[in-house]
Amino acid sequence: MDTDVWNEDVWNEQVARSYDASSAHMYVPEVLDPAVDFLARRAGSGAAVEFAVGTGRVALPLSARGVRVAGIEKSEPMARELGGKPGGDAVDVTLGDMTTARAPGSFRLVYLVYNAITCLLSQDEQVACFRNAARHLEPGGRLVIEVFVPDLQRLPPGETARPFHIGERHVGFDTYDLVDQRLVSHHYTIEDGRGSTFRSSHRYVWPSELDLMARLAGLELSERWADWTEEPFTASSRSHVSAWRKPPA
Repeated sequence: MDTDVWNEDVWNEQVARSYDASSAHMYVPEVLDPAVDFLARRAGSGAAVEFAVGTGRVALPLSARGVRVAGIEKSEPMARELGGKPGGDAVDVTLGDMTTARAPGSFRLVYLVYNAITCLLSQDEQVACFRNAARHLEPGGRLVIEVFVPDLQRLPPGETARPFHIGERHVGFDTYDLVDQRLVSHHYTIEDGRGSTFRSSHRYVWPSELDLMARLAGLELSERWADWTEEPFTASSRSHVSAWRKPPA
């Protein structure tokens, strides 16, 4: 596979400006509200920090609920989009890599949504992210991650590509590197008669592997659900929302 795919910085100015429109399905109330409800309950009266906060899809409504929310974001264009939105000035964003950057203060909740953990392209980076999250958490605090379950059972033998969306104006498919546990998400979109392409690289990770990363960071699994509405997680679940707890002092 072309190694340039893994090195390119896709979260640029152009992507930042169009990100909300391209992710409009993630903003609908039936998708967004359960996520904000779930996170607000776990934050309680404490503060929260979102790793890979992006343009603030979750951080802004969570802040509007009265939770003090901070963010860590590697892409300056994405952070600017957040800051220019109503309520954006209430979310203090630290520019930097979520494996090492430190947001000021201590937090009851650290969270990553919409598969953000898979944007870290090595196991070492993902482990470092867990450890950084643990450093941010106060005793008894929780790390919450929303991420897909690898779809490998649906790959016929010998195939390395699988479509995830086919619509009138958008076609999306993933290509898999089964040796290095990576995938590239490809998007082809037609808008106003013009075509555009976008691709992003990811390292897929199993729930059990995440649990081991948490243990290495001193965290323990406290809950796992199939989605934000707390449906039971089963062998057929295609995603999960998991929470790991930092032991009380």
